[in-house]
Amino acid sequence: MSKFWSSLVSQLKPYVPGEQPKMERLVKLNTNENPYGPSPRVLEAIRAQLDERLRLYPDPESEQLRSVIATCYGVSPEQVFVGNGSDEVLAHIFQGLLKQDRPILFPDITYSFYPVYCGLYGVESQLVPLTGDFEIDPQDYLVPNGGIIFPNPNAPTGRALPLVEVERIVAGNPDSVVVVDEAYVDFGAESAVTLVDRYPNLLVSQTLSKARSLAGLRVGLAIGHRDLVEALNRVKNSFNSYPLDRLAQAGAVAAFEDEAWFNETRQRVMDERARVTLAMTAMGFEVLPSSANFIFARHASQKGADLALRLRERGIIVRHFDKPRIDDFLRITIGTAEQNDELLQALKGLVN
Repeated sequence: MSKFWSSLVSQLKPYVPGEQPKMERLVKLNTNENPYGPSPRVLEAIRAQLDERLRLYPDPESEQLRSVIATCYGVSPEQVFVGNGSDEVLAHIFQGLLKQDRPILFPDITYSFYPVYCGLYGVESQLVPLTGDFEIDPQDYLVPNGGIIFPNPNAPTGRALPLVEVERIVAGNPDSVVVVDEAYVDFGAESAVTLVDRYPNLLVSQTLSKARSLAGLRVGLAIGHRDLVEALNRVKNSFNSYPLDRLAQAGAVAAFEDEAWFNETRQRVMDERARVTLAMTAMGFEVLPSSANFIFARHASQKGADLALRLRERGIIVRHFDKPRIDDFLRITIGTAEQNDELLQALKGLVN
């Protein structure tokens, strides 16, 4: 601890991102990246921006991108906010909307950036336990609160709430902001964007890192009532008024415009997810129902930490969380068919 640190920095417990190992031969299934590359149109759009215009600042309002997103989701551009990855969007949400007099609610097993933001911005929180089946129970969120945030599908469990249950939470909290973090929604869940025009307290966040294969470009978004978006813009313009660079804006526009590539690649991920789930279940794994591009699984007789270590020795990296209730689970990103075959072959040898 440095004597120059502020008291806030001294108390922070930062988020620990998934490992980005530098091993030469590696099956990397630990950070939920899309195994298929971005649309070729994205690469073309980025190359077209590589000229002397890089000396100029980008559009601070990302007007073209927001217009494309609005058209895609059937909302107005004024209802769309974009940022430098969904983590930055979430940071603005915590600072601009969730810092209230009462504690905010989120699941006890969920995206681990939420408690980090609470510490950074001084937001009081209350953990809401998942059920014994690792599901979110909407009834648990119908209590006084200063706001609600949860991923749908949840991470790291992969389980999704039906839209009717999401609406139950939103409708039951008319005086609180409800944030639905839809980082993985395109792999089988129902988006709550269809509800934003009926509920002024609903904000939906998404990312282009997963289903649109742009984790390296850093583009996130939020959709909701104009008043909620205005709050995020106030925070953004007090922090970094040019969050998305020229290349990111161009690439993101192209990603949304190539709907065929988006649908083809996400369907391949979902098909592989079903195949991997079936094979691992046959090996004695409990695999939670997943609507994400990963699965969450544990074996009846094998420790999660041991399996993760022995897979690593074979050049296969998965995510293990040393936390209560889930320390025997592995979160495994769905890779290509070839990567998944290597995973299944290795697991078969280990559990037998």
